[in-house]
Amino acid sequence: MQKVEFKKIPQLDFRTNEAFKTLRTNITFCGDDQRVILFTSTVPNEGKTSVVFQLARSFAEDGKRVLLLDADMRKSVLMGHYRVDRETRGLSHYLVGQESAENVTYNTNIENMEVIFAGPSTPNPAELLGNVRFEEILRTERENYDYILIDSPPLGSVIDAAIIARNVDGAVIVVESGVISYKMVQKVKSQLEKSGCRILGAVLNKVNQENKEYYGGYYSKYYGKYSGKYSGYGAGGSSNKTEKSEKNMEVNTASVSSEEKQAKRSRRRK
Repeated sequence: MQKVEFKKIPQLDFRTNEAFKTLRTNITFCGDDQRVILFTSTVPNEGKTSVVFQLARSFAEDGKRVLLLDADMRKSVLMGHYRVDRETRGLSHYLVGQESAENVTYNTNIENMEVIFAGPSTPNPAELLGNVRFEEILRTERENYDYILIDSPPLGSVIDAAIIARNVDGAVIVVESGVISYKMVQKVKSQLEKSGCRILGAVLNKVNQENKEYYGGYYSKYYGKYSGKYSGYGAGGSSNKTEKSEKNMEVNTASVSSEEKQAKRSRRRK
């Protein structure tokens, strides 16, 4: 297997690192059958790729074998964002039959983490993702990894994520705080549900951590509010609408809740 180097791996501060540990733990609590997980968002630039990358890194550092699969064959930013400067083969090469799965899978300079890049942009990504070869690569790689994390295009913009959703165990929606409306998130949620995909929860991204209502009261107040019901997005505190670098807390707080946790909370309320 060939190897690539991510030359730009931002060092996370304490709060951001803890947020990813929380996200990792909550996904683990969703069950042993939740191993192939799709990540999507409503619109571009919500920080989805950064969330997927750092979560994959967190799982890898915890000793899990992880595959990061970049399925955004329209406008991938993974290689540019983390400065991979060598020529690679990718998912689009595999889906059109030009390469084997082995030849598009790369070892990385992050121990336990491997990656499949998107490959060149293609005019028909939705058709390729609906191809039997995509089902085959997920079925094969499932046997080789503890987790497969899939970075897909925003579902509010194109249909690709809904097609991918038919072949995964669960999905997580990345939501930019203070920018994305409740109605927009509900639309994405509905499209995923039509694919028969289990929605594990959401990641609330780019929260202004100077607002203590978000961070200081996170576990006691917002954990319950944002878990499962998707109510109140963009409400309850100010947000930073400017793009922040990953080094400066690209992900500020994260929440994924399992159905089991939701049921327990419901029983306690009764």
